[in-house]
Amino acid sequence: MTELNVSLLPWQQEVFEDETRFKVIAAGRRTGKSRLAAWMLIIRALQTERGHVFYVAPTQGQARDIMWQVLMEIGNPVIASSHVNNLQIKLVNGATIALKGADRPETMRGVSLKFLVMDEYADMKPEVWEQILRPALADQKGDALFIGTPMGRNHFYDLYTYASVGDDPTFAGYHFTSYDNPLLDPEEIEAAKKSMSSFSFRQEFMASFEAQGSELFKEEYVKFSEEEPQAGSYYIAVDLAGFADVAKATTKTKRLDQTAISVVKANEEGWWVADIIYGRWGVEATARKIFEAVRDYRPVAVGIEKGALKNAVLPYISDLMKSNNRFFRIDELTHGNKKKTDRVVWALQGRFEHGKITLNKGEWNATFLDELFQFPNQLVHDDLIDSLAYIDQLANIAYTSDYVEEEFEFLDAYTGY
Repeated sequence: MTELNVSLLPWQQEVFEDETRFKVIAAGRRTGKSRLAAWMLIIRALQTERGHVFYVAPTQGQARDIMWQVLMEIGNPVIASSHVNNLQIKLVNGATIALKGADRPETMRGVSLKFLVMDEYADMKPEVWEQILRPALADQKGDALFIGTPMGRNHFYDLYTYASVGDDPTFAGYHFTSYDNPLLDPEEIEAAKKSMSSFSFRQEFMASFEAQGSELFKEEYVKFSEEEPQAGSYYIAVDLAGFADVAKATTKTKRLDQTAISVVKANEEGWWVADIIYGRWGVEATARKIFEAVRDYRPVAVGIEKGALKNAVLPYISDLMKSNNRFFRIDELTHGNKKKTDRVVWALQGRFEHGKITLNKGEWNATFLDELFQFPNQLVHDDLIDSLAYIDQLANIAYTSDYVEEEFEFLDAYTGY
């Protein structure tokens, strides 16, 4: 029996061994995703006794350019015949691999599929999968592999998010960057980084699902420091999300909102953002996160967004105060009859532009900056920046140097008395 010399990179091996039925891979350029697809097409075709195996690219021309030569090269020992005119390969067991273009969906109707690869799914109309190819997998309970480099937050992003949430056991989501290919010289990636815009680099090499930003907030505005300012006081502002059990949530096209707890040390020089704690928690876990933040940072003021969610979480916070014998007052934060965009821009844009906001380094940075640079894009959540904007209502720092005169002095610089 003919043997194939299957050679896979570590990340490819991980995906290959995953038995999940539908796998969605977001990967940077030159990561090796198309070569993994080629190996899986050949092996799955050898394992099938009936039906077809399809490779689908945005156009048939792309399918030929990307996949034909790779299949002919690595599958040579098991290829019985090939027809480049109709882009079909017949293997020694009688199974066929067909290369198709999503721009010609009529050529894919009425078939029974055992395995399917959709390459650069972000460039295809989602109806091709939902109305034509998904039903074609039904009778044989076939599998599918979706691969591609992100193009903003479209249907590929929706599918990747759905696969990554983990509440559908038939889907698995993977994310890899160009750095995950050990055969690609890191210096070459760094060279590309220097010549590309930061947005393009993150999308093409880091496989970032970024929508093109509005540039209300620019990268040059952002500065970092891990050194805590000596002067100032801590403030905590909370933007609450719903308390639904995330494990039971089933949303396909929209991510769940997240509760965000901003911890800021403010003084006359500006804000130092010590931490933004965020996540999707139940009401009790949310109350505990807020209480722990107050316990750890001892803020002079704590604010929670006004509304039903605040009313729901307050009893649990009260219980934690009593059981721990630690009490604090909670201020009510409001929208102030302003639209969110206006409120966030008012609170944050000027401060960022003039260097009055400094970020501590932490795991929350990537999510926060993702939201910041794309605000107010409706495809991108803004929970973290919304909570930070609320600090403006709490940290009303009085600049005493503007007011002090010889005949009096302030006893309290924050209240102005």
